[in-house]
Amino acid sequence: MTDYPNTDYKLLVFDWDGTLIDSIERIVTSLQHASRTVCRLHVSEDVARSVIGLGLYEAIEKLHPELESVVIESIAAAYKQHFLHDNPVPAHLFDGVEELLHQLVADNYTLAIATGKSRIGLDRAMQEHQLGNYFVTTRCAGEMPSKPHPEMLHSILQELDAQAEHSLMIGDSAHDFMMAHNAGIKAVGVTHGVEDAASMQRHNLLACLDDVTDLYEFLSHNNQNLMN
Repeated sequence: MTDYPNTDYKLLVFDWDGTLIDSIERIVTSLQHASRTVCRLHVSEDVARSVIGLGLYEAIEKLHPELESVVIESIAAAYKQHFLHDNPVPAHLFDGVEELLHQLVADNYTLAIATGKSRIGLDRAMQEHQLGNYFVTTRCAGEMPSKPHPEMLHSILQELDAQAEHSLMIGDSAHDFMMAHNAGIKAVGVTHGVEDAASMQRHNLLACLDDVTDLYEFLSHNNQNLMN
């Protein structure tokens, strides 16, 4: 049995894409399409996956550091058009996500989001999947520095008057885990997004979960340890 840490977590901050939403393939194919359409540049799947979690402009700049800002803007516009309207690849909730969130709220956990999506993108996705009522606050790229800068998490902690030692980041990418580390917050990884369990080992995570719905068991074990 896993030896879970003996800490009382109260605030749970979730990443969005790849953590709650099965959207990695849609993001990858839209990044590839935009790069190919605007400037005839090939982006491999692995390279595209490596920038997921960053803000859109930061992601494109990392993919194409040689390009001028006006071209970056054109790629971003092409990405948005393809991702929102033209990409046939679906982006669904992972199975059991809504049930997980419902149970966590019922058990008095406070839930928040820190994502590389834009505010418009997150609001649209939350409305589409009807998840908005579960989260007390959200932070997006463009409103403050992109991951792995800790400002998103610092801002959430300040707004909610929460303590880092009682907060937990749940994500799927190195950008999530580095942001958590920079903010002094522990993290849990889910392996159905960008990174697999092997690549997550270097991030000193509390746990690597095969499915985000396993988070409830992780927290239940933790609470049981607290009572013993």
